[in-house]
Amino acid sequence: MSIPPPPGSRQPQDPYGPPPANWPQAYGPYGPAGRPYGTPVSVNALAVAALVLGVLCFLPAAGLVLGLVALWQIRRSGQSGRGMAIAGAVLSSAGIVLWAVTLSTGVASDAWEAFEDGARGNESLSLRKGDCFDAPGGLEGDTYDVDRVSCAGGHDGEVFAVVTLPGGAFPGDAKVTDIAGEKCYALQDQYAMDTWAMPGDVDVYFLLPSRDSWRYGDRAITCIFGNTDEKAGLTGSLRGDPTTLDTGQVVFLSAAGAVDAALYEEPEDTPEDDLAGHRAWATQVRDVLGEQIEALRGHSWPSDAEKPVADLVGDMEDAREEWARASAATDADSYSAHHDKAYAYVDGPATVTARKALGLATAPPSYEGRADADSEAQV
Repeated sequence: MSIPPPPGSRQPQDPYGPPPANWPQAYGPYGPAGRPYGTPVSVNALAVAALVLGVLCFLPAAGLVLGLVALWQIRRSGQSGRGMAIAGAVLSSAGIVLWAVTLSTGVASDAWEAFEDGARGNESLSLRKGDCFDAPGGLEGDTYDVDRVSCAGGHDGEVFAVVTLPGGAFPGDAKVTDIAGEKCYALQDQYAMDTWAMPGDVDVYFLLPSRDSWRYGDRAITCIFGNTDEKAGLTGSLRGDPTTLDTGQVVFLSAAGAVDAALYEEPEDTPEDDLAGHRAWATQVRDVLGEQIEALRGHSWPSDAEKPVADLVGDMEDAREEWARASAATDADSYSAHHDKAYAYVDGPATVTARKALGLATAPPSYEGRADADSEAQV
């Protein structure tokens, strides 16, 4: 039995004195720093982050700062990761230099444009209103690539509008096609205001997003004029809007377009089957004629166009009276009589004379051939 020393008593000293400083030291179970043997030394988190940013060359300035801070922390805490911190700082420094060179030479913008084109998967998505292009595969069926060309020469198609669809799930090919038909046909006259100047073999086509391109953010419906003959193309631009026409031409064509749009709404049933519908339509045409007569009268025309336009306005007033009588007709025969008289003024000699004075097309379009083309055109 041994009796422990009283509290506070000193341990006996080694009678031989302390060992030399260069002798190997023996430590207790907790080592020199009080850390149990076998406990791993922690890795500095900032050193890891600096290395990752340096390798990825992403935010190189942040990688350099993190690497330097990590070295300072490692010196103070004894953590591991010094090599990673140094590597991250060096790689980040190289990344900063690379980014500086890239931005100064414009390579970054070129690379981003290339990335966008690749993500879209179809060059047609970069087409804008007024662009002309050639499609190696033609305008019918699937088109995966197009080449933008000058509108002055021959080309396959001319873009007259671009419609952007809302986000969300892909609505399906049929729904997208329906939307394209509704939007594009409504927008064509805004780009080519003079319907008389439109060739009879030209029709509307679409470039539509597919289910695959939708995943990459493709939401554009591209509305196109193209030739109904797949072996033929277009020559010259079909554009005729305020960017290419003078003010008088725009005013005249706007009035003519409003009247044509009203006439286009004629009921499908005959007056015998739907007299009320025809009377309501006649009232609409009468009102539109009144509005456009005031628009033509309110514009200051060139001297050589004053009389031709005034004569046309006189014809429009006569037509308006006939439409008013048709709207009040009590039977189908009376309605048809006034309807036919009113239509006699549409695209008549006064219209041709006014168009000639304004420098517009003077040959009325042939709608029969156009109707056949509409039935054959594929989207």
